[in-house]
Amino acid sequence: MNPNRKVLCVDDDPHVLSGYERNLRKQFALDFAPGGEPALKALKENGPYAVVISDMQMPMMDGIEFLHQVRGISPDTVRIMLTGNADQATAIRAVNQGHVFQFLTKPCSSADLGKVIEAGITQHQLIRVERELLDKTLKGAVNILIEILSTLDAESYGQSHALWEYVSGLAKATHAPNIWLLETAAMLCPIGNITIPVAILRKARAGQHLSDEEKEMIARIPKVGSDLVASIPRLEEVSRILLYQEKHFDGTGYPDDTTAGKAIPFGARIIKIFYDLIRLEQSGMPRSQAINQMQASSGVYDPSILQSAFEFLLSFHSAHGRSNSPSVAKVMLRDLKLGVVLASDVKTKDGALIVAGGTTVTELLLERLRNFAQITGVAEPILVDS
Repeated sequence: MNPNRKVLCVDDDPHVLSGYERNLRKQFALDFAPGGEPALKALKENGPYAVVISDMQMPMMDGIEFLHQVRGISPDTVRIMLTGNADQATAIRAVNQGHVFQFLTKPCSSADLGKVIEAGITQHQLIRVERELLDKTLKGAVNILIEILSTLDAESYGQSHALWEYVSGLAKATHAPNIWLLETAAMLCPIGNITIPVAILRKARAGQHLSDEEKEMIARIPKVGSDLVASIPRLEEVSRILLYQEKHFDGTGYPDDTTAGKAIPFGARIIKIFYDLIRLEQSGMPRSQAINQMQASSGVYDPSILQSAFEFLLSFHSAHGRSNSPSVAKVMLRDLKLGVVLASDVKTKDGALIVAGGTTVTELLLERLRNFAQITGVAEPILVDS
């Protein structure tokens, strides 16, 4: 039987379950559970299911609460409820809390129930197709933004790549929720830099004097990046993380609003710590000194994250220090292949950074390198992971 036709039938009456098996087993791949708790266990161990059909009145956990939990565990599963209590209040609760696809009253003929389950399977297929299309569109949009950043501002891309490693590692080590959103925010946090003239970015990074107008440009980078990402579906939380990436835990910093403490997005509080550390180290400050300076900065960082972040970094670098160094190959630009990862920075012959190490070679990047080769020349050989 097609796994996309898997149906979980939930009822505390064994005669009802026997009726499901007798009348519907030739149409669908059926599993059975005598109540909410065993059904949730089946959902976790044997799912996903295209459709879950549940009775309303069950001991310990009624059908509405059960289907509400199903939605949290498997949001794409289509939910159907049967009940002998056809009052309006029950129907409203089922729709609002259980988000049911169909609400049926008992007795319900096998033919009618089969048609509703078939419609539920069709709905499940539509949900999956829409989600897959949205996921591909979303990932494609994010990848394009990251690629633009890597080509227009190689230094920022290098920072964001290091930031991604730290944020991803800490999130996984602490079992943080929504890790993909945190990783995406880490890669995109400097995306607002692409709107700033390169000369101003270089002045800011070198610690040179900036005019008031230039300071305002730099201060608005989080807002610009947030606005760029806000137009991409399902990245609303990433957009909010980007907006607050420079916000201090005590409420000072950018943006100038009343948001402070735990109200600042969790991802923004993590990024603030690692991003500042990366920038301090890149300015030439030893890590131990940078950590001491950050620990002494009262009100800037979330203290509940700061210590765990530094402890994670210690274990992260110890583990990487014990591991074998990846093998590196030297290639000429003409032999550079799509998909390989740069093992070090690629620079022009006069030492200007073109793209940071750790970048995956794409068509856009190859075109950029070839253009530089024609104008200023590219330092070769290029080091790549092998």
